[in-house]
Amino acid sequence: MKYRGAYNASKFAIEGYTDTLRLELRGSGIHISLIEPGPIESQFRANALEKFHQWINVDSSVHKAAYKQQLERLSKEKSNNRFVLPSESIIKPLVHALESDKPKLRYRITTPTKVFAILKRILPERVLDRVLDKAA
Repeated sequence: MKYRGAYNASKFAIEGYTDTLRLELRGSGIHISLIEPGPIESQFRANALEKFHQWINVDSSVHKAAYKQQLERLSKEKSNNRFVLPSESIIKPLVHALESDKPKLRYRITTPTKVFAILKRILPERVLDRVLDKAA
């Protein structure tokens, strides 16, 4: 989504590293799984807000209006996203990944993560861009 470039880049990096590591360790008895939590209630907004204030000069930016919306969103103590789950939601998939003889390659936790994984496979990229733009 827009204005989340650093966050998105870090997730792409983890996904790429996980896929590569899984291939490199094939046959070793070590299984690599990726947990894709999606919106989970955490300290993320508070941490992001702190860095936002540190690195973004809202008043001098051409993105001022959008940044003000981001500040409003990040300033809330809790997410208004109806799909946000508590952090405990990753425990069961994590335990499965650790204990299973054949863990899944990916554990998608929240509804948006599951839905967008499907949409990414079936929609043309320009259509998916419009969907993401509206979702933001």
